[in-house]
Amino acid sequence: MRIDGVIIIVEDVPDITEDEIRQYLALAKERTVTPLTKLTITGVEGGCVMLDFEARAKFERIRRITGYLVGTIDRWNNAKRAEESQRVKHL
Repeated sequence: MRIDGVIIIVEDVPDITEDEIRQYLALAKERTVTPLTKLTITGVEGGCVMLDFEARAKFERIRRITGYLVGTIDRWNNAKRAEESQRVKHL
């Protein structure tokens, strides 16, 4: 099942409703600042559930070119693109 773009997996909770799933999804979304990709709801002893969620890493590469910190090179002019392509890459 997929709700709001998040893959939902339910294990060992046969009587769970869609409303309960949405509430668990909202709770998981509160616990992370990055977008969720998957939520697993697993039934455990005593009628409780365990929530396991995966979130997409949200980072971008930052470069320092001519004294400025920039993310992508798609807005660079030809001179800056040439400078970047001629640099020695240190891995």
